[in-house]
Amino acid sequence: MPELPDITLYLEKLAPRILHQPLLRIDIRSPFVLRSVDPPLAAVEGKRVLGLRRIGKRIVLELESDLFVVIHLMIAGRFRWGPPGSKVGGKLGLATFEFPNGSLQLTEAGTKRRASIHLVAGEAGLREFERGGLEVLEADPGTFASRLTSENHTVKRALTDPRLFSGIGNAYSDEILHRARLSPMTLTRRLSETEISRLYHATRETLQEWIDRLSRETGEGFPEKVTAFREGMAVHGRYQQPCPVCGSPVQRIRYADNETNYCARCQTGGRLLADRALSRLLKKDWPRSLDELE
Repeated sequence: MPELPDITLYLEKLAPRILHQPLLRIDIRSPFVLRSVDPPLAAVEGKRVLGLRRIGKRIVLELESDLFVVIHLMIAGRFRWGPPGSKVGGKLGLATFEFPNGSLQLTEAGTKRRASIHLVAGEAGLREFERGGLEVLEADPGTFASRLTSENHTVKRALTDPRLFSGIGNAYSDEILHRARLSPMTLTRRLSETEISRLYHATRETLQEWIDRLSRETGEGFPEKVTAFREGMAVHGRYQQPCPVCGSPVQRIRYADNETNYCARCQTGGRLLADRALSRLLKKDWPRSLDELE
């Protein structure tokens, strides 16, 4: 799922292309993507884009007449930019936003249709999309600490909870926790002041570094390879590959459709965290540490 750095990149590259341009029309190609009926599609036709913003992991186009287009890419949704009138072939295309100077295409890989478009009238209508998560890049250490410890969750769950923190998902939480040298399973109310401070700085540094890096790599072009698995990530998506800090093989915990990647040497004192499925299967044969694994 595109997270804060990826959404920020999209906004940065969309601005010179569609800001102050009229949205000529929205061509809906999948009936499941449009999740609202009031206002109707016709209401946005010809309205200029006055602003772009992010709400959590959603992208918002602010139009004239106090209208808004709210787009959630979910896991597999992506944007493509093409010349005027261009469309994505096959089953990938969900919708096309036509502008005088180009076409913004919303695509989604796979068979599950989770990406969504909502049309909203008035700022008050946007509130239903606000989950209350803290914007870490705008927060001071005290506010971050209060939000982190407001509920007693694992630190991994806390970072990815949109009610607590805005825009952080599975991928960047792995990177943040590796930089902070914290186990993803540590409970937030058991963190020391030093650990919370370390996490605060790691969160801000990781997000800002990836925002800057993605912007440099994309240059003047439009993002074509938005993915949760980036070259240069320390642990996310790097199972069994060497940790860039200590060289130990990166470990993982699998659950549902997600997995958490971590370095046992850097984050858990060499202890292997139990994988729910595999550890139950192996029982006593499940290795407890890197030393046993090796």
